[in-house]
Amino acid sequence: MTLSKAARDIWPKAYAPYSNFKVGAAIRAASGRVYVGVNVENVAYPEGTCAEAGAIAAMIAGGDTKIAEVYVIADSPDPVPPCGGCRQKLAEFAAGDVQVTMATIKGAEKTVRVSDLLPGAFGAGHMKDV
Repeated sequence: MTLSKAARDIWPKAYAPYSNFKVGAAIRAASGRVYVGVNVENVAYPEGTCAEAGAIAAMIAGGDTKIAEVYVIADSPDPVPPCGGCRQKLAEFAAGDVQVTMATIKGAEKTVRVSDLLPGAFGAGHMKDV
């Protein structure tokens, strides 16, 4: 299954009753397995979860730890990049050259690298002296 199809298939299942802004994400792990996630809103807005975070959680639960490719889709006029928190999560599980494709339901796409999204990423290696 392509990441585009996986993200498009899962997108309608997003739970966004407050913003009506549904997001779907599909991640291909280094193993080749595909994991999906959707955004889930909560009336206490900061308590919701992003589609990328859901896909990463499914990947970890599935026993994989390395992201090889990312595809995120939303119903917006232009491709929407991951939020700051998801950029950090992606940077922790993906190398800087991993492609992140941002897409719209109408077919527009933009592809960047993880390092483009979070050029100053830090990781667990920075925590050694803490």
